[in-house]
Amino acid sequence: MSKYRLLALDLDETLLTIDKRITDETKKWINKAIAEDIHVVFATGRGLQKIGDFREELGLNSPMVLVNGAEVWGGSNNLLGRYFISKQDIRTLHQLAMEAEAFYWGYSVESLTGPGTWCEEMFYRNWMKFGMRHDDPNVIQQLKCQLENAKTLEITSSGDTNIEFSLKGITKESGIRKVCEHLQLEMKEVLAIGDNLNDLRLIEHAGLGIAMGNGDEKLKAVADGITDTNEKDGVAKAIQRYIFEVNEEVV
Repeated sequence: MSKYRLLALDLDETLLTIDKRITDETKKWINKAIAEDIHVVFATGRGLQKIGDFREELGLNSPMVLVNGAEVWGGSNNLLGRYFISKQDIRTLHQLAMEAEAFYWGYSVESLTGPGTWCEEMFYRNWMKFGMRHDDPNVIQQLKCQLENAKTLEITSSGDTNIEFSLKGITKESGIRKVCEHLQLEMKEVLAIGDNLNDLRLIEHAGLGIAMGNGDEKLKAVADGITDTNEKDGVAKAIQRYIFEVNEEVV
């Protein structure tokens, strides 16, 4: 039996190919892990509105860590926690996005909302995550510099052209820790796989942290190992090697 009892998977650029598919090879090895009573847990920046089809495709009813740890589920109908950005911070972030002419979006309990449907009412909702995107990475870097000392915001990204905000201290790592408490597991029993900086703390603190071959170089630098890319069944190869100890060549 593998010493890893929980498999934490990022979605975009990790589990999913560039055209947002789960390959048949990856499904096969995830199903093998499930058959060994390993908890397969999505640890993603996406919200509940954007992950249902993939859970259904894999037949999962396992815990979930969503919106970078701001919403944690013990199963499909078992909410373990939600963590909200302050309403004042939401106003500030929205204003900065407008000034920078950046596309923005937010995940509330009610919806995923962008500029097309944002209105004054939105400032009174409870927001778990707020993100901005700009085609110029320099604009994103300037926004990071403006906000890096914010005492109430956790700041991360899932690419050079975006920046993402949660309540301070809320990350994928904090979410997986809460799931581990719920399942009576320890972090040393977690195998985590990801590709970008919003995965960094989880990769650092999991029992085994694996970076995708297409991942950010900063993530690769702290990972315990590197698997193949999302276009070449990197998740499947990591499961083979680290859970089932099948000696597949990885990068």
